[in-house]
Amino acid sequence: MTSTSGTITNTAGELASEAGLTSSETPDYGRIGAPLEGSYNLGLTPLHPPQKQVIRISTAIMFLPVLIGLVIADAAIASEGGTFGPISLVALVLYALIVVILPERKYRRWGYAMEDDRLRVLRGFLFRTDTIVPFNRIQHIDVGQGPIERMCGVATLVVHTAGTHNNIVSLPGLEPGTADAMREEMRRHIRQEMI
Repeated sequence: MTSTSGTITNTAGELASEAGLTSSETPDYGRIGAPLEGSYNLGLTPLHPPQKQVIRISTAIMFLPVLIGLVIADAAIASEGGTFGPISLVALVLYALIVVILPERKYRRWGYAMEDDRLRVLRGFLFRTDTIVPFNRIQHIDVGQGPIERMCGVATLVVHTAGTHNNIVSLPGLEPGTADAMREEMRRHIRQEMI
């Protein structure tokens, strides 16, 4: 573990080995703090690439009822003597554009960094949020996976902190081994502070 100007520069593989995982279980996706190319969150580690697929599937599911509603409205207009198709066609094109373009943009707007005594999470497409969680404020840490995340091979690190406002910080789109390693690294820091 090397420290450069207050930032831990462990690789995900080094964190995983400290957590007892082998390098074959946890591929190295770059050092923590590696820059994201072409993004506003330079200097932060990007999410695991399969997170794009998770966002895409979630976006498709979220906008599907709108598409179905517009097709039903188009059919109702056609049953009244109108032409079936124009509303459905526009809705389908917009749906396809949203499902293809929006997830890529959302993915690029996430980044994180594990520093000596804190976790920094930067996120947001329209409304940007930069959250810094000092390790001494952490109450407990979870690693979770929903069905779509399991299917795509990613996990979410959930950090619960002391306080009432923004007391839960979620970092989705991590490789499961990296999420486990980050949890163990935070636990190690917390244990050292308690001694």
